Amino acid sequence: MKLDKPVTGGPCWTELGTSDLEAAKRFYADLFGWRPETDPRQEAGGYTVAHLGDAPVAAISPLYQESQPVAWNVSFAVADADTAVDAVQAAGGTVVLGPMDVFDVGRFAVVFDPTGAAFQLWQARAFPGAGLFNAPGALGWVELLTRAPDRAVEFYTTVFGWTVNASEHYTQWGIEGADFGGMVAMDDNFPHAVPPHWLPYFAVEDVDATANATVGAGGSILMEPTSVPDGPRIAVLRDPQGAFFGVHVAGEEG
Repeated sequence: MKLDKPVTGGPCWTELGTSDLEAAKRFYADLFGWRPETDPRQEAGGYTVAHLGDAPVAAISPLYQESQPVAWNVSFAVADADTAVDAVQAAGGTVVLGPMDVFDVGRFAVVFDPTGAAFQLWQARAFPGAGLFNAPGALGWVELLTRAPDRAVEFYTTVFGWTVNASEHYTQWGIEGADFGGMVAMDDNFPHAVPPHWLPYFAVEDVDATANATVGAGGSILMEPTSVPDGPRIAVLRDPQGAFFGVHVAGEEG
C-alpha cells in the first residue's frame, strides 16, 4: 500500500479471531517472525498484540461469541466512531457492535457494508494502530471480496471518501490517490458459503516459501502463488484454524 502509517479513512489495524489462541500465536510467530504479547488483564479476554521489533503489527484474540467466525478482520481509522457509524447506517450498512470504548486506547465499532462484508471502525486515542506497514511480516494491502461491486463503490466512497482507481481487471481503493487496497468481484468460482469479506495481505520476502511453510505447519493454499500482470507475486492462504489471509512480495505494494 502507498500508506506508511494509519491515516483517517485508511486501514489502520488487522486482527484475527481464532478458535485456538495459543496455536495461532505459534503459527504466525513462526511464519512472520511475530512476537506476541497477551494482555494479562482479565477484562482484555486474552487479546494478544503481535510485534515486529517494537512495532505493533496485528492482533490475535479468542472468539468472544459463538456466532463469531474464525477470520481476519480489518479496521479503518475514523476521527469519530459515533459519527462514522451514523454514516455507515445512512449509506445502507448495519451496525453489529458498538460504538464502545476499549480502555483508554480507542473507541471502536463493528459494522457490515450493504454487500455483507464486515469491517471495524477505529477512533484512536492512546493507540493509533499498526506501527509498521509494507515490511516483511506487516500489513501491506487490504482487499474487499464482494458479489455487488457497484454497490460497494457507492458505499465506501460515500462513507470514507475513498478514491477509486479502476481498470478492466481490478479496482483499487485510495486516500487522495494513495492506493491501499482493492476489490474483487466474487463470481461462480467462489463457493456460495463464502460470504463477502475483507482480506488482509501481509508483505513477505518470498511468497512461495511462505505458502510452503503454511502447508508444512498444517495450513493450506487457497490460491497458488501467482505473479499478477504489472503487479506483485501473491498467494491466498488458510491457517490451521481456518482463517484466510493473503501474502505479497514486500516492496511491491499497489
